Amino acid sequence: MKHLLKMADLESGEIINLLNLADQLKYEKKHGLMKKHLEGKTLGMIFQKASTRTRVSFEVGMYELGGYALFLSANDLQIGRGEPIQDTARVLSRYLDGIMIRTYKQSDVEALAEHGSIPIINGLTDYAHPCQALADLMTIREYKGGFKGLKLCFVGDGNNMANSLIVGGIKCGMSVSIACPKAYRPDADIMKWASENGDFVCTDDIETAIKDADIVYTDVWASMGQEGEAEKRKKAFAGYQLNTQTMSWAKKDAMVLHCLPAHRGEEITEEVFEAHANEIFDEAENRLHAQKAVLVTLMK
Repeated sequence: MKHLLKMADLESGEIINLLNLADQLKYEKKHGLMKKHLEGKTLGMIFQKASTRTRVSFEVGMYELGGYALFLSANDLQIGRGEPIQDTARVLSRYLDGIMIRTYKQSDVEALAEHGSIPIINGLTDYAHPCQALADLMTIREYKGGFKGLKLCFVGDGNNMANSLIVGGIKCGMSVSIACPKAYRPDADIMKWASENGDFVCTDDIETAIKDADIVYTDVWASMGQEGEAEKRKKAFAGYQLNTQTMSWAKKDAMVLHCLPAHRGEEITEEVFEAHANEIFDEAENRLHAQKAVLVTLMK
């Protein structure tokens, strides 16, 4: 494992190793046993998309590991004024020990990895969100004790989260179902891979998808950069809300996850959100621990 670009790059065993390390690092933090695994190391954090959880969790994570995180706004870099990304990759590789980038195009992340000589971490693209997916898997295992025999259902836009959860869920041995309108399905190549490698269903029938699910996951209907489509998407996703009725089709002990921020009253009701708030905020916390595991694995 040289980089974390997308979930498809990870073998099943590598995912489990990351989750085991994340559990260990979480235990160390909770019990005052933190070690400076990355003392003297520096992480550059490139942000072309704003963030709450990504910036804070990576910055705190590097501090707790004994390293230093450097915030790099795209507006302040030459990359924002036309410098080729391959040149940026080669320059920053001379200064830093790793790069985390949160951007729009997956090709930018892949180009950094291709032309740089240090580990690259995808903090989010329009195609994939592997850091969040690892935190989600960590949370599922904490609550359910494992993955075998579980059904993970994602409801909503077939976006970067859906793409990453499909791959991560199947590689960990879960069955995965997606409920979304036909015009908003996940990446076609990912769905083809899922159908060939696991128990996978994508349907516009939310009841079929949620039925007997152990984990129900949702995300906002209009992600960052899609604000102009908000009203159109509200109409398209009107029947895909997590509410008391839709959750009644899942198992009685089903957990609910949301990568946040949540638009209560749209993709999830206030009632359902608050009933599962412990799971959702444990999931948010686990971004810190899962990403620390990625940092240690790649940079130590």
